Amino acid sequence: TVTGPSGSGKTTMLLLLAGLELPDAGEVLVDGTAVNALERPARAELRRREIALVPQQSGLVPFLSARENVELGQAIRGLDHDAHESLAAVGLGERAGQRVSRLSAGEQVRVAVARALAARPRLLLVDEPTARLDQANARRLAALLVALARETGAAVVCATHDPVVIEQADDELALAAEPVAVG
Repeated sequence: TVTGPSGSGKTTMLLLLAGLELPDAGEVLVDGTAVNALERPARAELRRREIALVPQQSGLVPFLSARENVELGQAIRGLDHDAHESLAAVGLGERAGQRVSRLSAGEQVRVAVARALAARPRLLLVDEPTARLDQANARRLAALLVALARETGAAVVCATHDPVVIEQADDELALAAEPVAVG
């Protein structure tokens, strides 16, 4: 997990790892690849092949079903993996045909995770996945991320404030807030 107060850079760190932002200095290494040294098309290809990002705002299409949202993510990546398999992995196999707008907040987060998992990434970046969930669903989602990391071998980097997620993580990187000049 990546933790720290609001404004400490948790989301920015995920965006740097995904190659969606570039650092002002230094380098960003993902599995030995200097992401910041890659040109934009090469960064996009790295994301397509190796990295999946679940942002705070899931980006799901509300009028599509859970399955169609996962399939759309696959189509954009040029992949053709079984959407139902990914939805079943997050406990939504039986809700695959349900329109996303009719799913609970917790189910929507799990659809977003399923969409990311369907890409079979080596690096899964998840930004505040439990922010809108009750404690029971937060605990389930945190356990799911741990189980998926172990089962798939993917590295999961999760930005969070949630102690439920933090307690289940293998490691915690705590970011400090930047000092604010007063006066």
